[in-house]
Amino acid sequence: MSRASSLKVMQHPYNNLAELDGGRARMREIGKSPGAALIWIVRARGFYAHAELLRNRPGGLALIVILPKVNDFEPQSQLIPLLSRCRPVGYLPNHQDLDASDLARVLRRPPSDLAAEVTDYIRWRGVTRDQNTLRLVRQIIDLSNSVRTVDALARSMFMSRRALGRKLTAEGLPVPSHWLQAARLLRLTLRLQNSDASLFSLACAAGYPDGFSVSNQMKRLVGTRPSIVREHLGWEWVLEAWLRSEAESGGLAPRVAGALADNPRAQPRCSPTDSRTRSVGSRRTALRGGKGA
Repeated sequence: MSRASSLKVMQHPYNNLAELDGGRARMREIGKSPGAALIWIVRARGFYAHAELLRNRPGGLALIVILPKVNDFEPQSQLIPLLSRCRPVGYLPNHQDLDASDLARVLRRPPSDLAAEVTDYIRWRGVTRDQNTLRLVRQIIDLSNSVRTVDALARSMFMSRRALGRKLTAEGLPVPSHWLQAARLLRLTLRLQNSDASLFSLACAAGYPDGFSVSNQMKRLVGTRPSIVREHLGWEWVLEAWLRSEAESGGLAPRVAGALADNPRAQPRCSPTDSRTRSVGSRRTALRGGKGA
């Protein structure tokens, strides 16, 4: 069975699936389209080659995994740890007829722990692997649900605004205000994709004065408008767009910006004996109907 037969592509407007051909070069092209996702139909044959390719895919490309039949993969104990390292946004059970609308629902569903997912993403992208810095970023993402200013953010973190800024810039990362604004926009992105409410009402509920302010801030930080974010599903491409915007504007130090290049990251290769794993609880996506705010 060829690699392409197990890997598919789903893009806006999410009404069909296409075969993935061309490997990483093709992935880079697909990654230029906002909200694109890869679908991996897991089979024992070619598994490790697929895992290596997908683990090192370009940033911003979401991954949905279709699990194999119970008896199609041995040993079962190794399957989820290896799949987890590929960072799927959701798992679906094995089934023959893939429906793009079902997969789109998985793609739009908010993660159960956005802060954990964002810090995992920036670690995966090589932006930083320093544990203290990752803890700071995770705190900022967590607090972005309730605080709106950097002063309030710093107080909630029991730090001065200046000390917080120094810790982030020392690692070559954006200033705290940019992290806070990006985190708030990510939360708004998830609300936009999972609600039929107007931009104005969602923006006001999230603490913005109006939809116009949100639109301008999103255009400035991410390079796109809320209408595009609402239609093009997922949050990883939005985060990636912000990181690249920061790199282009000098918000990331050159050594950090270099990590965003579409080259495979220097990580250990997948192997049948690799037992390292990360928590997959937040990625065990159950396929349920309807939209959740």
